[in-house]
Order: sequence, then structure tokens, then C-alpha cells
Amino acid sequence: MINIIICGYRDWAHQLYMEVRSEFIKNIPNYHAVYVDDKDYLDEAIQEHEPEYVFFIGWSWLVNKDIIENYKCICLHPSPLPKYRGGSPLQHQIINGETESAITLFKMDGGIDTGDIIFQKEFSLLGELQDILNRISNIGSAAVIDIIKNGYTSVVKQDEKEATLYKRRKPKMSEIKLEDFKEKTAEELFNKIRALQHPYPNAFVVCKDGTKLFLTNSSMGDESENN
Repeated sequence: MINIIICGYRDWAHQLYMEVRSEFIKNIPNYHAVYVDDKDYLDEAIQEHEPEYVFFIGWSWLVNKDIIENYKCICLHPSPLPKYRGGSPLQHQIINGETESAITLFKMDGGIDTGDIIFQKEFSLLGELQDILNRISNIGSAAVIDIIKNGYTSVVKQDEKEATLYKRRKPKMSEIKLEDFKEKTAEELFNKIRALQHPYPNAFVVCKDGTKLFLTNSSMGDESENN
């Protein structure tokens, strides 16, 4: 039995794992998929299962250097690397008005999303956030399955001249302030709201009594549509 570890903690990462596991059961029964959603269990899981590959799917924590050096560690990052390295890549892209992104799988090298690219495929950033996450899961699972079945024979080094780095967003950054309604377009606010739908800290406005009104959905239109 050949073990594969898939590390993730979001619903869409678990969905990807289930798709990979289903493929193993149907077509490659000599492989076994193990899901790890707890960073404190990772070292133990690797020692127990001695995996052929370790996939990190939207993983937010640093991985020990020993693991990266001794196992085939591959990370899925939802951006067209080397652009949008770092934290909260999906939210940053949508808020910045990007309409196209890419699923990138790369060999981990200990840097922040700096490893050689194994796979990259474009996908749309239009629609509700759950639709976008479903696209990531579907494309990502197919890519993971292909790597497991066929390996990879070529990689592409990232162009450092094209690299951009973003920090992980904090919940307080989800606030929409009164001045935002005067300074930003409807599309900019619409993008911020949908970028911060579940499972991320929702967009909100602070009311006069200090309570928060959360904005989980929105739509755009012009004044004539309401007449």
C-alpha cells in the first residue's frame, strides 16, 4: 500500500481529499489517502504512514524543514504564482478586482510560495465565493490525481521579477467604513463582500451602538433598475 497525505482544514480542501480518495477506491486501489487537518498531528502522521507524497492544500502553517527535505511535499496555492504569494491570496485577488486566477501546484522549498511550479491552470474569479472554491477543488483534485498517477517530469522556476507578496488578512480588515461608500465604487464594495463570504471573516459595518452588521451577500445595479 502506498500512502498519500493530504493536509488541509477548509471545507474545499476536504472536498478535494474526498475526490482523490474516491479515485483511489475506483481506479488505483494500491494507494491510500490520509487526511490531516491538525498541524500538531502532521509529524506523527508522516512517521506513521511514510507517505509517497505530502500535499498541502491551502495550508496556513509553516512546515518543518526536515519534512520538506525528506518527503515529496507539494503545495496548492490559488494564485498565478509568482503573483500573490503569501497569505489570503484568494481574498486579495478578488478585492483587487482580478477576474482570472490560477491553481498552482509547486514543490515546497521552505520559502513562502517560492518553489518550482509543477502545474498551473487558469480559473475564473467571477461569481459567489463558494462557486470559486468549488472550481479550485475540482481543478486541484484532478491535478493531484494526475501527479500521483504519472509523477512530474518538468518544473518551471518562478520569476522573482514578477513576484508579489501579500500578508494574511486580519478580521478587522473586513470592516467597511462610511467613507468607503463615498470613495469606492459599487463594484469595489461588491468584490470585498463576496471575497469575505464564508468561511472567511465576513465584511461588516459598525453601527452607532458598537454592534456589527455583517454583509454576507450583495448585488450591483444602477438607479434606473429600482424605478
